[in-house]
Amino acid sequence: MAEARIDKWLWAARIFKTRTIAAEACKKGRVNINGAQAKPSRMVKEGDVIQVRKPPITYSFRILQAIEKRVGAKLVSSVLENVTSPEQYELLEMSKISGFVNRAKGTGRPTKKDRRDLDEFFTPIFMDDFDFDTDEDDGDM
Repeated sequence: MAEARIDKWLWAARIFKTRTIAAEACKKGRVNINGAQAKPSRMVKEGDVIQVRKPPITYSFRILQAIEKRVGAKLVSSVLENVTSPEQYELLEMSKISGFVNRAKGTGRPTKKDRRDLDEFFTPIFMDDFDFDTDEDDGDM
């Protein structure tokens, strides 16, 4: 039975963009194999279930083939089976919908629309914009 390092498998199966990012995720405790935390050098085999936490959801994959060489995107389905629960995908959709509604201070630059709204809100009001009638008599005399 073939075995592979978890960091190499995560990279080869296109779960992470680079092997370094996959190893960092393992070190930070974001990768579990059959319910136990995994170090980057941990060996995996066919049939293992891997949970990868990428906030806001946790993806679950069953290993169909232990590989260490990266495969094309079309061949990923022969390497893994996605067993992520539908509730996790609903959670992802909810976070996408509410993502820009409650933007916290310091989360990055404003978008063009945000900038236009801010500019419109803070435009100075000049006294020339008001029409003052000086011809009317106040009755003060």
